Amino acid sequence: MSDEHYDEPVTIVDNRKIDPETGEIREPDTESAAEFSAAGAGPASEGVDVEHPAVQELAERTGDLQRLQAEYTNYRRRVERDKKATIEAAKASVVAELLAVVDDLERARSHGDLESGPMKAVAAKLIGLLEKQGVAEFGAEGEPFDPTLHEAVQHDGEGRDPVIGSVFRKGYRIGDRVLRHAMVTVTDQVSDAVAGSPTEVASSDTVQSSEIKTDADPEQR
Repeated sequence: MSDEHYDEPVTIVDNRKIDPETGEIREPDTESAAEFSAAGAGPASEGVDVEHPAVQELAERTGDLQRLQAEYTNYRRRVERDKKATIEAAKASVVAELLAVVDDLERARSHGDLESGPMKAVAAKLIGLLEKQGVAEFGAEGEPFDPTLHEAVQHDGEGRDPVIGSVFRKGYRIGDRVLRHAMVTVTDQVSDAVAGSPTEVASSDTVQSSEIKTDADPEQR
C-alpha cells in the first residue's frame, strides 16, 4: 500500500521569475494567467447589485464628494471677487485723496502757470498716472445733466432738456465707481424748435406787411 503511494507522480511548479541557470527573466504562463483571470472575473461578470449596501454607500460618498467640489469652487470664486473688490476700493481711496492736487493743478493751468517749467512735467506725470489706473473725468459744458453724476448748484430755466451750463468742479470715476460728483450749473438746452417760435413768426409777418405797403405807395400816388 505504501508502494502505491510512492508511485504517484509528483508535480513541482517553479514559480521563480528568474531562471537560475540562464539568469533571464521568465515569461509568465499565459494559460495559468488566463485561468486565474477567468476564475476571478466570474462573480463580477454576473453584474452589480445596485441595492447592495456597499454600492449605495459608494453612491452617497460620490455625491458628497461632488458637493464638496462644487462648494470649494464657489468659495474660490467668492474669494477672488472679494479680493478684487478690496483692491478696487483701496485704489479708489488713494485716487480720491489725489483729486485735490489735481484741482490745484487745473487752477494753475487756467492761470497759465503750467505753460512751461518743472510744474508742467509734474502735472503731466500725475495725470498720466491717473489715466493709467483707469481714472476718467466727466462733466463738461453742454453735456446732458445726470443727477447720478452731477451735483447741480444752480438751475436756470424750466427744467426741460437740462444740460450743463458751467462747471465749478470736474467729476472723476474709475469704471462704474464714481469717485467724485461734478459740481455744475444747469440750464435748458436750446432746441431747433425755438427758430419757429411765435415771436419770430410775428417778426416775419411784420416785415412782409411793410414790404406790401412799400409796393402799394406808387399806385396811390
